[in-house]
Amino acid sequence: MISRDITIKNSVGLHTRPATFFIQKANSFKSAIWIQKDDRRISAKSLLGVLSMGITAGTTVTIIADGPDEAEAINGLEELVNNLE
Repeated sequence: MISRDITIKNSVGLHTRPATFFIQKANSFKSAIWIQKDDRRISAKSLLGVLSMGITAGTTVTIIADGPDEAEAINGLEELVNNLE
């Protein structure tokens, strides 16, 4: 299991459209992936879960991955988040 703190830099945060891209990317990996914000943790593969987190621009979240491709998952999701507009 590995984790990494990531700051959401795009202007709208993980709102509907960016969250959809994030979910699609998370679902492309075999590992279990979670997003943690404060004391709340949800599956990164759940659109409703991600939207319910209310992740806005400038928010720092922790992405946690556990499984056979956990490193690739963390790196891929961080790259996606850094390139969202």
